[in-house]
Amino acid sequence: MESNKKHKIIIAVDGFSSCGKSTFAKAIAARLGYIFIDTGAMYRAVTLYALEHGAIRSGIVDEDAVVALLKEIDIDFRFNPTRGASDIYVNGDLVEGKIRTIEVSNCVSPVSSIREVREKLVAIQQQMGRKRGVVMDGRDIGTVVFPDAELKIYMTADPHVRALRRYDELKAKGDNVSLEEIEHNVRSRDEADMSRAISPLRKAEDAIVLDNSFMTIPEQMQWFEARYNEVIANL
Repeated sequence: MESNKKHKIIIAVDGFSSCGKSTFAKAIAARLGYIFIDTGAMYRAVTLYALEHGAIRSGIVDEDAVVALLKEIDIDFRFNPTRGASDIYVNGDLVEGKIRTIEVSNCVSPVSSIREVREKLVAIQQQMGRKRGVVMDGRDIGTVVFPDAELKIYMTADPHVRALRRYDELKAKGDNVSLEEIEHNVRSRDEADMSRAISPLRKAEDAIVLDNSFMTIPEQMQWFEARYNEVIANL
């Protein structure tokens, strides 16, 4: 599958945590030659910075302290040819590995619910996508960041399946975590993401649902190719 160079579009991939959104979106971007923007990594980066600078203590988020730190935070992505993907940097420091810990995972939802955090990052995301030809994944891409995206995908999967995926990923990195802790985190994040007052996770009316609980990556890509071709054919 190759992209239609005449009609570059915005592809929004929203959905629950640990659904494989980033893996899916990265594969789409690589296949089409589009830019991939991991918005979840951006919220994790802010959370990491807040943890490192005392705005989060014992799992409690000091919202005012987080907001005060925002003016210090500069986020950008740089392509890593070794990985074939972009790494995220905060103030010039590589944080790609640091943002994936369970400590960050446990705090990212309350940080993401802070209005000023979302306003700052949404503005950055919209600037990144102004030339189109981007694949962006997150929680509110199709509803808030790019409500005019030509293709919106809403990903979901069984919570236990998602917990197993996350558990395997963290164990492979050498993290000492339990499956029970991971599943609790997954379910807690679902509740927090769907119930927050600012930009809650919800399916856009024109989004297409992809339940990938028992789908392989090749099967997901086959599913995507059919949806993409339908959109391009109707432009």
